[in-house]
Parts: sequence; structure tokens; C-alpha cells
Amino acid sequence: MNPVDAVALPSHIEQSPLPRLKITEIFLSLQGEADSIGWPTVFVRLTGCPLRCTYCDTSYAFHGGQWRDIDDIVAEVLGYGVGHVCVTGGEPLAQKRCLALLGKLCDAGLSVSLETSGALDVSAVDPRVSRVIDIKTPDSGEVARNREANLALLTAHDQLKFVICSRADFEWARQRVLEQKLHQRTMVFFSPSKDQVSARELADWIVADRLPVRFQLQLHKLLWNDEPGR
Repeated sequence: MNPVDAVALPSHIEQSPLPRLKITEIFLSLQGEADSIGWPTVFVRLTGCPLRCTYCDTSYAFHGGQWRDIDDIVAEVLGYGVGHVCVTGGEPLAQKRCLALLGKLCDAGLSVSLETSGALDVSAVDPRVSRVIDIKTPDSGEVARNREANLALLTAHDQLKFVICSRADFEWARQRVLEQKLHQRTMVFFSPSKDQVSARELADWIVADRLPVRFQLQLHKLLWNDEPGR
């Protein structure tokens, strides 16, 4: 299959004709990664994802969920009384009305981030939103899904994340960063895939190569070990 033809589409994700979204969970926790790590943050996890990464830790969000009106979602988020909100999934952009939710959260005065797989077009995301975009490595099993056009849209307000599953993944990611000068466009994070690459290994590789990226451990995994809703 041609890599262009393999680009993920949200066509098999159920869409609502009403101003609502299918939600897996909404909860308050600490942001576990990216540049807002450590901040008390409300997470809005949308249901559905067209990707199947080998290391996925949120497969429970592939199906199920409950339909919620967008205004009710915003009201619940505001009810937690914190200033940061992260819209995640699954793949949140697979539900088209995610864009409306992002805009309303920004209008409410919140600091909003979007965690997206990088397989879908991010051009229509409200510019006030910090887009945290994954770059899928070969060992993720979904490298053909990377939407290269998204890279041209990066700003200093956005972030890129590589989940490293092996030394080969690291070499591939390092080449992408340096050849495309991704670190000059936005903040780049490298994270070890749990049980595949040790944190120490990845840290040593980054230091040895003087690679201009930020090493990242997922704080929520250290604290709560992938417990849903934490």
C-alpha cells in the first residue's frame, strides 16, 4: 500500500450530527508529559482511534464511551477549578467536532493542549491550542501513518514527541530531527517505550550524541502505573 493511501482517516469513527462528542473519561490529574508536565490538569479523553500502535496504553478508549454535549463538557472542565486542560484519546481529531471543543475551551480562558497521533490534519486546530504531535517510529507499527504535511505547520507553541522502542528507533528519530532541523521549529521530546527501552539507556544515547531534544519520562506512569483516570 502506498504510504499516502495509508494515512489514517476518521471515517470509521462514529460521528454525531449534533454538537456533541463521544467521551471515554474526564478526570483531574497531573500532566505527565510535554512542557506542562506537573501542572494539575483536566483530561478529556475522546473515544476512538484509527491507529493501533504497538505500545498503546489507552486501548480502552478505542470503543464505548458516552455522548456528551460540548457545552456540558466545557462546564465540567471548568468545575474542576484548574487552568490547564488536555484533550486526548484515542485520537481526538478523529471526531470532527473536537475542533469546536478546543475553541470553546480556549474561549473559556483555559490553557489548552491537544495530544494527537500526527496522522490527521492539524491545520484547523485553534491557534491558541498547544498541539502535542506524535511522530510514529518504525517499531510503533504505524510509521506509514505520519502526516508529513503537519511538520510544516509547527510553531514554537507546539511540541513533537517520539516514543522510542529500540536502538533502531532512536537512530531513525535522531536522523529525522537533525536532517529536518525539527528542534529549530519546536520543542522535541524523546520518551522510552515502557518495557522496551530503559530510561537510562535512552538518556545515555541522548547525552552521548549531544542530541538537541528533551528526554522525557511519563510522570503519570511513575506515579500511578497506567491506572485509568489518573
